[in-house]
Amino acid sequence: MRSSFLLESPCDEQHIHGFNPQSWLQVERGKLPKSSYSPSSIESLIKIAEPPVVPLYKPLDYVEVLSRIHEELEQCALSERPGLYLIQSQVFQGLGEAKLRQRSLHSAWHCATTVHEKVVFGAWLRYEKRGEDIISDVLASCRKCCREFGPFDVASEMPVGDFEIIGSCGMGPCSQVSCTVTFQIRDGKVACDRCKIAGLSIPFYSMLNGPFTESQRDLVDLSENGISLEGMRAVSEFSCTYSLEDLPLEILLEILVFANTFCCDKLKDACDRKLASFVSSRQDAVELMALAFEENAPALATSCLQVFLQELPDCLTDELVVSLFLSATEQQQCIMVGQASFVLYCLLSEVAMNIDPRTEATVCLSEKLTQLAVTPTQKQIAFHQLGCIRLLRKEYNEAELQFSIAFSAGHVYSIAGLARVAGIKGKKILAYEKLSSVITSSIPLGWMYMERSLYSEGDKKLADLEKATELDPTLTYPYMYRAASLMRKKDARLALEEINRLLGFKLALECLELRICLFLALEDYKSAICDIHAILTLSPEYRMLEGRVAASKIGTLLGAHVEKWNTAECWLQLYERWSSVDDIGSLSVIYRMLESDATKGVLYFRQSLLLLRLNCPEAAMRSLQLARQHAATEHERLVYEGWLLYDTGHCEEALQKAEDSISIQRSFEAFFLKAYVLADSGVDPSYSATVISLLEDALKCPSDRLRKGQALNNLGGVFVDCEKLDSAADCYTSALKIRHTRAHQGLARVHYLRNNRDAAYEEMTRLIEKAKNNASAYEKRSEYCEREQTMTDLQTVTQLDPLRVYPYRYRAAG
Repeated sequence: MRSSFLLESPCDEQHIHGFNPQSWLQVERGKLPKSSYSPSSIESLIKIAEPPVVPLYKPLDYVEVLSRIHEELEQCALSERPGLYLIQSQVFQGLGEAKLRQRSLHSAWHCATTVHEKVVFGAWLRYEKRGEDIISDVLASCRKCCREFGPFDVASEMPVGDFEIIGSCGMGPCSQVSCTVTFQIRDGKVACDRCKIAGLSIPFYSMLNGPFTESQRDLVDLSENGISLEGMRAVSEFSCTYSLEDLPLEILLEILVFANTFCCDKLKDACDRKLASFVSSRQDAVELMALAFEENAPALATSCLQVFLQELPDCLTDELVVSLFLSATEQQQCIMVGQASFVLYCLLSEVAMNIDPRTEATVCLSEKLTQLAVTPTQKQIAFHQLGCIRLLRKEYNEAELQFSIAFSAGHVYSIAGLARVAGIKGKKILAYEKLSSVITSSIPLGWMYMERSLYSEGDKKLADLEKATELDPTLTYPYMYRAASLMRKKDARLALEEINRLLGFKLALECLELRICLFLALEDYKSAICDIHAILTLSPEYRMLEGRVAASKIGTLLGAHVEKWNTAECWLQLYERWSSVDDIGSLSVIYRMLESDATKGVLYFRQSLLLLRLNCPEAAMRSLQLARQHAATEHERLVYEGWLLYDTGHCEEALQKAEDSISIQRSFEAFFLKAYVLADSGVDPSYSATVISLLEDALKCPSDRLRKGQALNNLGGVFVDCEKLDSAADCYTSALKIRHTRAHQGLARVHYLRNNRDAAYEEMTRLIEKAKNNASAYEKRSEYCEREQTMTDLQTVTQLDPLRVYPYRYRAAG
């Protein structure tokens, strides 16, 4: 959802003077004299868009809201839990915590009390995990099925109704006439048990036993009631057995209409459940949903809904499906999704925004959500979301109305939308005052100061941006604006330092793009192409310069101005960067190697390891899938499948893959995978001996020094856990000899356990000096020094990576 809103801001952009990209590219192609180019010409390339007002639920105090939800979950009725877990998931989405959000959705699915909630939350989880479809294939190769959130038999899950059997065979006028009644169906006849048919419904009972002429007849004409001979025979059979045989779709549809006409609730329910099994495609679902609405068939309608939701997001590009969702009345929604309408339209509106937040369908689905919102929190979520969509569509009056309703319901973040609309209408003073009022009347937060900075200039603006960074260092706009301002002052190096403050702990693509422009200003093409490669690794289709140029195109142009490396040189460069803990540099080298005819499976695997280290799990999963796809051998493919399974929580199956690979060929990666999974999942102390043996087997197999250094480092950690400090020291020393820099940390721990804090401190100092990314090293070194130096190191950690929690905890405890 967020990416669509980041692509464009409806407000004016901050233009930075200077660089004309076209003229720069012409210079580099040799079409303009070099003298016409200057670093300042790059400045016009830099445009810092205003931060988007994101369509997310953002309460003032996340802790207080999560605490309240937790208390309500402990006290509420079981039927209320799924709705609370939905709100909890919205909170986590606002925090950017994807895994916690999925956990909340899983909890909602797990405690669902109706089949409708099960269908919607199951589809939502399937949609969230749509990038993991390959895991199902890999699990299938282990003879294990992954259908947790797949389609299920809706009819069997629907509650059984308590249907009354009307009348009795031994009573009333029924006993004075023939026990058999024959129904004329055009040219045919169906003989039925009078009392059994009468027991199907009050209308039938009245017709056959009451003061009607039919009650005295043995032959009743039903030719005009839309039922065929085969359908009437099935009805007769049902009146005796209360079950329907397997019948063609057309006959079941006849019976459903017939059952509704004569109010035969038990027959209708049985028919509804039978019809539910006929929904196997989207086309079936579209055709049958209309009938389900018309005939009030909840099992059929819910089965149709399940088919639609299992095909998200594709089904929302089908106009017929969207029309069904948009035209559904309150009664039809109840037939289709019971009391879970808000949950359903919350899912649909989110998926629609991910497809394209500007479409009419997205607006209408979001409007449906606002109509279904009942509680204050639901109103905050729904109206703020619709306000963001209206803002993006430049429908400012409508956006203002939606934001006002959300703000009145208690969503303070919606003031950002109100201020944005005021600013667009030229009322900047009013926008500034709105935000100032919120700042003084509530808990000041980083986004408030960032938003207020949009409506001021000069020192006032910079002061607000500094305060925003102080309160929330993860906000990207303040860094980018300050870097662009420094660029305007022709100080590219200070601008670079500013943007590096953020990139040191948060890999934001828009910040990498800005840094590329700064590198171009410094004519540092080698560093620029390094960042281009990082962008393309994270997002292969990324476009730069406001979406006008593919990043790959700029990479190609820059490639002509950097040194080319052969395969051996690439491995040396990778070794150099890996050793200096330069993850972005390592990604760039691997990207170059993948452009050649190198062994791609191994390289994609290395790429996935780096991406995990950079906290980019989705990109890492994509690289691991590519490693599997390009594996050169069967045993190599099994290893990558093992890592895919391990990374998605299937440890037993990952172990099986490792063992299968070893049975084909003993390899470093197979032994390492098995050792890693055992070490991470085994609580039995006896596992340590097995892990040691496996890592020793791995080290006996051929591999490069990068991976052997990792194995030695891991082996050292196991020895430390087993209190075999001499063996651990040997492992770490061996790892350092082949320049596995992170082994300094393990060796420092050994020194510390030997009561040699000075040696531990010196060891960590060596790591700090070597590592390009060294926040974690400062944090670890703080454990091995006196309090004053500890405080200094931890302050450095916070400056380098304000997301690290330990320094705050230490200072708070002190």
